Amino acid sequence: MTVTDSTTSLWIRRYHSAPAAVARLICFPHAGGSASYFHPLSARLAPGIDVASLQYPGRQDRRHEPCLTDIGDLADSVAEEVATLDVLPTVFFGHSMGAVVAFETIRRLERDQGPGPYVLVVSGRRGPATERTERVSEESDEALIREIKKLNGTDSSLLADDDILHMALPSLRGDYRAIESYRCPAERSIKAPITVLTGDADPKTTLVEAGAWCAHTHGDFRMRVFPGGHFFLQDHQAAVRAEIAKEIRSVMP
Repeated sequence: MTVTDSTTSLWIRRYHSAPAAVARLICFPHAGGSASYFHPLSARLAPGIDVASLQYPGRQDRRHEPCLTDIGDLADSVAEEVATLDVLPTVFFGHSMGAVVAFETIRRLERDQGPGPYVLVVSGRRGPATERTERVSEESDEALIREIKKLNGTDSSLLADDDILHMALPSLRGDYRAIESYRCPAERSIKAPITVLTGDADPKTTLVEAGAWCAHTHGDFRMRVFPGGHFFLQDHQAAVRAEIAKEIRSVMP
C-alpha cells in the first residue's frame, strides 16, 4: 500500500489526512474559486482517497500575488507541482474554468511523464475547442458582479460586502481573462478517459457543447446530465460525489 505524500504548498492544499490512500483526486476550482470550495468533498472521501485541492494565485492567502491570466501558464505551474507528488492513480476534477486547466495539466503530464493512470472528470464547461465570443473580463465591476450572481456560484451576501468584493474582483477578472482568451485546436487530445457532468439549463454550456469533449480523448468517454444550471453540482452533491467515486475506483489497482 502506497503512503501518500502529504505536502501542502502554495498550490496544493489538503484538508484531511490520507496517509494510506491508494488513489488521488486533484480538484481544480472555477473562475474566482479557491481550494476551500472542495473542503466538503475532501471530508467525504478522506481518508481512503488523497484529496488535493488547487489554490491559484490571487485569492485568499495568495491574494497579494498577481493572477495568472493565461490557461497555459496555469497548467504549466500546476503540472510542475503535481509532478513532485508521489505516483498514485489520479482523477482530475475541474469545474468550469478548472475543467480546462485540468485538461491542459493532464496533457502536459502525459507528454512529460507518460499516461498515468489518469481520468479527467469535467463539469460545467463546454468542449475545449468550442468557441463563444465572451468579454466579461473587459466589462465594469458591476457587470462582472451581475454575471457571477446570474450563475449562482457565489453567495450574494458575500458579494454585497465591499471588503470581500475588493479582494475577489481581481481574481475573478483575471480568471475570466484567462478562460476567454483560451484557444484549443480541434485535434488536441489526451489519452486519459473523460467523463463530463453537465447541467441541462447551464447558460455557459449546451448539451451539444458539453458532448464535444468526446473529441479530445483517445480513451473512454461518457456524459451524465443533471437538472440545473452552471452550478448544478451544489444541488446534486451526493450524485456528483458518486460519479467521482466511480471514476476513482476505475483507476485503483
